Amino acid sequence: MDIALFLDFDGTLAEIAPRPDAVQVAPGLVDTLERLRERLGGALAIVTGRPVSVIDDFLAPARLDAAGLHGVERRVDGRLAGGRPEDHPDLRRQVERLQAESAALANVLIEDKGASVAVHWRLADPEDAARAEALVKAAANALGGVYRLQLGKAVGELVPAQATKAHAIRAFLEQAPYAGRRPVFFGDDRTDEIAFASVNEDGGIAVRVGDGDTVAGRRLPDPAAVRALLRDWAEGGAIDPAALPPA
Repeated sequence: MDIALFLDFDGTLAEIAPRPDAVQVAPGLVDTLERLRERLGGALAIVTGRPVSVIDDFLAPARLDAAGLHGVERRVDGRLAGGRPEDHPDLRRQVERLQAESAALANVLIEDKGASVAVHWRLADPEDAARAEALVKAAANALGGVYRLQLGKAVGELVPAQATKAHAIRAFLEQAPYAGRRPVFFGDDRTDEIAFASVNEDGGIAVRVGDGDTVAGRRLPDPAAVRALLRDWAEGGAIDPAALPPA
C-alpha cells in the first residue's frame, strides 16, 4: 500500500505522563521511525500539539518532518515555517494572565508554546482542576474567534483558529514525497477527531489509540501496540493499516 504516515506523539507514540516534560521515549522508537521513514520513501511525519523543537528533543538525533502546535508550524525536508510568538500579541497577553491567575492553584501547569498555550490540570485536585478549566475557557472567550479552545485529557489548549491537524496533513499531501499517497493518521485524543474526519474524507485510514468514541475506522489499545506495529512495518512486515482491528 502506497501510504503517507502521520503520527501524533503524546498518547500515540509515547505514554502520557503527569507533566509534559516527564514523557519517556521508549528504547528503539527513534530507530524504528527512521527505518520506517526510509521504507516509506520519506513519507512519514509527526503531527502534534507540541512545538517541533520539543519533538526534536524527544526524538534526537532524528529530525523528522513534523507539524507542530496543531499545524501552526510545519517542517518538510528540513525547512521550518510558522510558529513565531511575536505574531500573536493578543495570545501573549492571555498567557501572562493565565500564569498570574493560576499561581495560587496547586499542580496546575501553564505550558507556554509561544504561538499557543496549554493549561494542564491532570495532577490538580477537583476544585483546582475546575478553576483551571474555567480560566482557560475565560481566556478563550477574551480572544474571540481568532483562537480556538481544544479540550483534551485534563488539558485545555488555545491555538490559532485556522490551525488544525487536518489542515497540516492536507498541506503535507500537497507536496513530495506525500503527494499522491493514501493518508494514514494515528492519534489518541478528541483533539485528533478533526484530523480523523479529514483523513476519512480523503480516502485514508484513521486509527484511534485507546478507548473513547471516535470517527476513526480502526483502533489500537495503547502506545505500546502502536510501537510494536511500527516496528514490524520497519522490519519488513506487510504495511496494511486496513487490516487493523475496527474501532
